[in-house]
Amino acid sequence: PNYDRYLDENLFPSRILTEEALSASLAEERIAQIRNAIASPGTEHGGVSIRYMVPWFDDGIIEPGSVDVILSHAVLEHVADLEKTYRALSRWLKPGGMMSHQIDFKAHGLAKKWNGYRSYSEMLWRATVGRRPFLINRQPCSVHVDLMERNGFEIICLMKKHRSDGIARSQLSRRWRGISDDDLECSDVFVQARKR
Repeated sequence: PNYDRYLDENLFPSRILTEEALSASLAEERIAQIRNAIASPGTEHGGVSIRYMVPWFDDGIIEPGSVDVILSHAVLEHVADLEKTYRALSRWLKPGGMMSHQIDFKAHGLAKKWNGYRSYSEMLWRATVGRRPFLINRQPCSVHVDLMERNGFEIICLMKKHRSDGIARSQLSRRWRGISDDDLECSDVFVQARKR
């Protein structure tokens, strides 16, 4: 999506990342703390710590209501169980916590057209996925938005990128024949949501 309208003439969000905020964030001492936290995960360095939490879907791994912000970029199109995922995201976030996701609905090289995977029959899709534990889930934007709202999130930013150079409605497989025009042409979305 085109984010330029939110940025200044240098394509930078100066009203959010002021000189003062950047100076504090990029101070040599803070950068050193971040480097040390990366070098020794799980150890706190001046208030900065990095922890790798797996398996993420285990209820005992991440304490409920303990997370302020969740970010993902080109991840949620690969998650097999979206319902469970959005429930987990809601469980982890504190009330008022934020999440930000960029979701790519393109074919990831699995079809000639960017949305060509929607022409595949279910049998052909199962053969394409094979024994991989995940590939892409093929779920459209509306499914993600619905799951966010059902799991207690308020959508505060929804920026979609649409393309008209994909497959035509007449080429859709049975599973996707009822898809909305918006979902059929939505190739990417940037969404931010707040936990109620």
